[in-house]
Formats: sequence, C-alpha cells, structure tokens
Amino acid sequence: MRIIKSFFIAFSMYSKIPMPQFQWKDEDMRYALCFFPWVGAVIGALWYLWKWFCERFAVGTLCYAAVGTAIPLLVTGGFHVDGFLDTCDALHSYQSRDRKLEILKDSHIGAFAVIMLALYGLIFLGGFSEITTLRMITVTGAGCFLSRVLSGIAVVSFPSAKQEGTLYLFADKAHKSVVKSALYGQGILCALFMLWISFVAGGIAVAAALLSFAYYYYRSKKEFGGITGDTAGYFVTLCEGCVVVVVAIAERLM
Repeated sequence: MRIIKSFFIAFSMYSKIPMPQFQWKDEDMRYALCFFPWVGAVIGALWYLWKWFCERFAVGTLCYAAVGTAIPLLVTGGFHVDGFLDTCDALHSYQSRDRKLEILKDSHIGAFAVIMLALYGLIFLGGFSEITTLRMITVTGAGCFLSRVLSGIAVVSFPSAKQEGTLYLFADKAHKSVVKSALYGQGILCALFMLWISFVAGGIAVAAALLSFAYYYYRSKKEFGGITGDTAGYFVTLCEGCVVVVVAIAERLM
C-alpha cells in the first residue's frame, strides 16, 4: 500500500493527472521519486499517440508540432517550466550567490525569463516539427523518461542549495539507497530501450541527456552552491529540449 501511495504522490506532485487525495506521511514519501520518471512515460505515450493520429488523419506539420510542444505543459501543468523561468532570471542576473537564491524564490517573471522561454519554445517547436516518424518520436518520448530519472538521481545525490523547499523535503524523506537503485536501474533500461529503437538516434539522445546532466551539476554548484526545486525544473526542461533537437538532427542525417 505504501508503494501505491508513493506512486500517487509522485503523480500528484509532478503532473496534473488526477490522483486520489490523502494526507502525505513521511513513510509514504520515501519512494515517491522512484515513480517520477513515469510522468515522462505518459508524455512519451501521448506523443506517440498524437504522431499516429497525425499520420492517420494527415494533420499538418504546424498543428502537429504545436500540439506536441504543448503536451508536456498539459501533463505537468508547466511545473518544470516555472523552475526554468526562475533559474534563467537568476543565472542572467549576474548577482551574488545569495541574491541569485533570492531571485529563485521570487514569484515575479523577469525579462530574461521571458526571452529565454521564447527562445527555448521556438527551438523546441522547430526541432519537434522535424521528428517525422513513429520510431523517432519513441526515442524522443523515452528521453522524457530519462530526463526525470536523471533529475531524481540529482535530488538524492547532489548537494541542496537550501535546507528548505519541496526538493529538500523530497530529498530528506527519500530512502536514498532504494531510490538510487531504482532510478539507476530504470535509467539503464531506458537507455538500452532507446538504443534498441535506434542505435544512432538513441545513442545521441542518451549522450545529450548525460551531457546536459553534467552541465546541470556544474552550473548549479557554481552559481547556487547546489540544486533547488527550481533548478531541477530547469534541468528537466533543458534536457528534454536537447533530446528533441538531437533526435531531429539525427533523423535528418540518417
């Protein structure tokens, strides 16, 4: 029962998919991060179904790309994009570390956040429009799973910049050894699945995800002294965008 509750907590926290409501107890949160990647699996499944629908009914490229870009936002409610916006504002403020951490907590959106989101959206939309086969959309959808595996690993492995907030709460309550084992196992299986679907595109996508993960660790530690809930959202958004772009490029080259 505790595992089922952990599943519900993960989806209640990281998605807008309706879940049974109950009081969250510490013991119920210990394994929630194990199920975080499955929110990405839902996005991947919806992308696959949307691509199949577009092929079946000859939906135009612009509509296909626009709805495909919107699907992650609809599933998550923009949860990770909010962190992306706050982190972009903080990174481009060029202030002290303490001031950057204050900017992360500020609910207002600055000019840099808007500019970076517009740039990201255009790149994502363009990349997604170039993913034209069910095989490549499968690789891309698996990238959403992998991005959340890596984000979960970061939560229980990387230092926290603050001793408060949602990310710290999940990290503090998590059964770290079990969560790490579960996430590493799921990550390896996901990477193998991506390679099986397409060795070239899958391999490039996995490499892009791992490189963005390394960048996330370096930049978060340098700029903030660790990770926060906002930087976690920044990473998931960045990683998914990188996967979309490299899969689009790989498809053009294959």
